[in-house]
Amino acid sequence: MNPSVKIFSGTGSQHLAEKIAKKFGAPLGKINIQKFSDGEFQPVFLESIRGDYVFLIQSTFAPTDNLMELLLMIDAAKRASAYKIVAVLPYYGFSRQDRKDKPRVAIGSKLVATLLEAAGADRVITMDLHAPQIQAFFEIPVDHLDSSAIFIPYIEQLKLENLTFAAPDVGSTNRVREIASYFNAEMVICDKHRKRANEIASMVVIGEVKDRDIVLVDDICDTGGTLAKAAGLLKEKGARSVRALCTHPILSGKAYENIENSVLEELIVCDTIPLKQESSRIRSLSVADLFAIAIRNAYENKSITSLFIHSQRKK
Repeated sequence: MNPSVKIFSGTGSQHLAEKIAKKFGAPLGKINIQKFSDGEFQPVFLESIRGDYVFLIQSTFAPTDNLMELLLMIDAAKRASAYKIVAVLPYYGFSRQDRKDKPRVAIGSKLVATLLEAAGADRVITMDLHAPQIQAFFEIPVDHLDSSAIFIPYIEQLKLENLTFAAPDVGSTNRVREIASYFNAEMVICDKHRKRANEIASMVVIGEVKDRDIVLVDDICDTGGTLAKAAGLLKEKGARSVRALCTHPILSGKAYENIENSVLEELIVCDTIPLKQESSRIRSLSVADLFAIAIRNAYENKSITSLFIHSQRKK
């Protein structure tokens, strides 16, 4: 007899997990996160998961309680004799710490991978890692979904006349090149130099943008400073319109203010992280369908290659 599928959510991704479970066609499992007065917490599964294929959905954005909660959920599932445990992280926190770029720093993304494995995860499903190489930090399978499957249909329906894609920094070049190649569109690069984290010292545009409809593409929008500055510079260079696609809306600090005060037509994000407030400039697209299919394919041992629209280039 095949194991049953059980889908559970941590507190940080309840909004998305409910949609994923509905798309999958199964009820969200019952779990209680017991809270103690000192801030400690303990996940408790309120139904049997013995012999089941368990999917635990939790984005690990700040605070780090979200990560610790996921680790405890994995440990609890392992001790409850689950058949397989899959950690579903729509947003993989600490992914910007993917290498030792200065002396005496941690490689946070590697540490998170080690913790997930040590807790007992058998597989990880995630989306748009800050660096795809992070998959190599794991000794277990990683299904790395691509948000282009969400963003490409949206861009297509806009029917922009002179579409050009822009990388807000050199690190985004490969990501932008893939989506630009799908549309057979031009791409430009905004090369930035930072004084320190979240503070840009200077930025220049490499490429022609005059009279073009520009779409900036990035994986993370934190303070919104890079996108706002890049959009302003592109408009100064003669761009007809500028909008941005950004998978993970961290939107910390003055991010909402920065986006509202920018020249961006709109910022299109995914619901991997819940928005803190509404904004007329920010539109959220759901990844629930994509993750529901990925969960089903993982359960049925099917390929997820078909989920990558960008690999099917326009002719």
